[in-house]
Amino acid sequence: MKATILSINTSERKGHSKTPVPHARLITQHGIEGDVHAGPWHRQLSLLALGDIEFMRERGLPGLHYGSFAENLVIGGLDLGVLGPGSRLRLGRDVEILITQVGKECHTACAIMAKVGECIMPTRGLFARVRCGGDLAVGDDVAVLETAPRAAAALVAETVAT
Repeated sequence: MKATILSINTSERKGHSKTPVPHARLITQHGIEGDVHAGPWHRQLSLLALGDIEFMRERGLPGLHYGSFAENLVIGGLDLGVLGPGSRLRLGRDVEILITQVGKECHTACAIMAKVGECIMPTRGLFARVRCGGDLAVGDDVAVLETAPRAAAALVAETVAT
């Protein structure tokens, strides 16, 4: 199975799940146009693998939908668990991203954590900076350009991220 974008999700408000959209414009060094998490920082995009979402569905959330973890992208056909900070991906034809962080601390009112006792974002979520922007649509291909080993949720130094 080739790696593809299964869902693109955006939100205008922090602390809420994101809504799937069929396409988006990613802006260099900013993130998804119109998304609340876009901006000049290291977590412009968040990514989850389809397998991560399926894992949580099996843990007691069968109705879990794309965007529930406030993730921007859901990727199928690729094990994101092998990618560490410094890894680079091409999304679609033009977009290139740099993985900057593995996992994040869950906020205290995490509904997923309350319901099933765990959340995947602290251990399985990836965060990235947009190195080269462009248009992206559901169904676009994903290619790994460079793989960096996964380290203990370390942030890539700014010199690598730019």
